[in-house]
Order: sequence, then structure tokens, then C-alpha cells
Amino acid sequence: MIARLVRVWLVTALVDFLFATALSTLAYGSTFTRLWQGVATTALGSNAFSGTALTIAGVVVHITVALVWSTVFVVAYDNLPALRRMTASPAGVLAVAAVYGPLIWIVMSAVVIRIATGRPPAITNRWWIQIAGHIFFVALPIVVTTRRVSSSRNG
Repeated sequence: MIARLVRVWLVTALVDFLFATALSTLAYGSTFTRLWQGVATTALGSNAFSGTALTIAGVVVHITVALVWSTVFVVAYDNLPALRRMTASPAGVLAVAAVYGPLIWIVMSAVVIRIATGRPPAITNRWWIQIAGHIFFVALPIVVTTRRVSSSRNG
């Protein structure tokens, strides 16, 4: 299970990293550094680090979050035959991702980030973009990779 989880985690972390970076820099006109420092300060507080260390800390936080959500799904997949049946078809994979992605974003924004910052999420266009983005760039890689590495193990 560990080898499968590592594959799911690394694919998910990479795809989401590229999505977040592209969205922030291309669509929002921010910078790589500002994005990842923002992630770090949200999780660790504004005085945790500075400069390059803060940017690295943000990427580490991102990778850790990807590990958590990948683990939740892989464990569920291994233990819930209904989930395995549901993801047996491409339509089922997309349906599961369409539920899991928004669930991830809602929990992160409404619970985790709120606890870390004390602020409720701002429900703006960017929040809704994250809902959609988490379907395609977080949950879909988790579901597809989990299914693929689990099938290759059984096949």
C-alpha cells in the first residue's frame, strides 16, 4: 500500500502544484514566491520564516496536504468495495472526482484555513474557481492514479 500511496501522492502534489502556480501567476498576476509564501504564512503564521525558507515551507505544506488527501482516498478505496465499483468506469471516476474535489476545497477553506487564520472563507469568484480546479487538478489525479496503481497491482 505504501508504494501505491507514494505514487498517488506525488502525482497529485505535482499536478496541483502546477495548477496552483499557473493559476496564480497567469490568471491572477501574482508570483511564484508570493503564492507559496502565502501558503506557508496561512499554515504557519506570518512570523514563521522569511524569504526563500518561507517559499520552501509553503511548498512543503502543499506537499503535506496532498499526502493527507491522497491517503484518505487510498484508504477509502482499499476499504470500500462500493468506491472501487463506482470508479470502475470513466464516468464513475469523474463523478467521484466531482464530489471529492469540492469536498477537499470546502474542508480546507471552511475548516482548516479558518482554524489556522481565524477568518472564514471569502466566497468570491476565486473560491468557485478553486472548487472547479479541485475536481480536475486534485481529485481527478487522486482517483485516476489510485485506480491505475491499484489495477496494475491486481492485474
